[in-house]
Amino acid sequence: MRRALAVSAVAGAAWVTRRALRRRIGRSPLWPLPALEHPVSGHSPRRALRALIVSRTEPAQGVLQLTLESPDLPAWTPGAHVDVTLPSGLVRQYSLCGDPADAGRYTIAIRLVEDGRGGSREAHAQLVEGAELELRPPRNRFELVPAASYVFVAGGIGITPILPMLRAATAAGADWTLLYGGRTLDSMPFLDDLAPYGDRVSVLPEDETGLPDLAPVAAAGPGTPVYCCGPEPLMAAVTVAAADPAAVRLERFAPAAEPGPGRAFTVELRRSGRVVEVAADESALTAVRRELPDTPYSCEQGFCGTCQHRVLAGGVDHRDELLTDQEREDSMLLCVSRAEGDRLVLDL
Repeated sequence: MRRALAVSAVAGAAWVTRRALRRRIGRSPLWPLPALEHPVSGHSPRRALRALIVSRTEPAQGVLQLTLESPDLPAWTPGAHVDVTLPSGLVRQYSLCGDPADAGRYTIAIRLVEDGRGGSREAHAQLVEGAELELRPPRNRFELVPAASYVFVAGGIGITPILPMLRAATAAGADWTLLYGGRTLDSMPFLDDLAPYGDRVSVLPEDETGLPDLAPVAAAGPGTPVYCCGPEPLMAAVTVAAADPAAVRLERFAPAAEPGPGRAFTVELRRSGRVVEVAADESALTAVRRELPDTPYSCEQGFCGTCQHRVLAGGVDHRDELLTDQEREDSMLLCVSRAEGDRLVLDL
């Protein structure tokens, strides 16, 4: 009888301990480090979604188009993109190019880049019809602002965020033109979708017409937004050609030109009680991972948000292409952003 009571007491104590640990971990995602009032580091600020690949097609040479379906997919607006988690765990960003009115369905297109970092090769090889895909809710730093007229410029796969903008501008009765360039006609996706727009669209394959004539960009009137997505040289040329460079809105999924030389700074990891030195020629992510090797990351280019962490003190030199102005008030992407001064304090 005594033995049975002792076993019962030990089991009860173990159950209470496990329950307390679960609650403790819930309060601090990096337990057993000290908990702060609102810990966010180590968790994506956006929930993961699951969607089924219901269609896989090739709208152009080297381009994969996927249609995803799920009743849980949030609404989105033209210009939005989603973060897609590939089977290997890599996170990549793809513009939504379907119709925002088509609830529960997303369409993305992926250009195969043989000499890239591997994401597009993995997508082309492994994302098949019937497979489930993990993604994060859409975000939009390329919003279509209301206007009476627009000039759109797309290069290659850069047509993807522009497509839903054309539909929205047409529905709103706006006047617009599109310059659409690419290496060859066979490599340019969605030509069938553009055909109904007639002479509003100029299709400019480089092997036939050379580099696109940006005269419509230079001729855009005051207050006319110019939207451009494509290779970096094209976006630079559009910015230079525009009569009003402030009217140019760009969407890029590769880093812009490298910023000037960095400077060394110190990072205090508040919850772990450690201090790390970030050299001028390394990222904050690299330095932090020397002390906390499990710190998550993926793209290392300031696009996916995996390494977003809360900043408790210090100014940040933001160099990402992802965070909203509100998010930049109290967080940073460790892979590209740096301290404005000599010291930062992070919730890590």
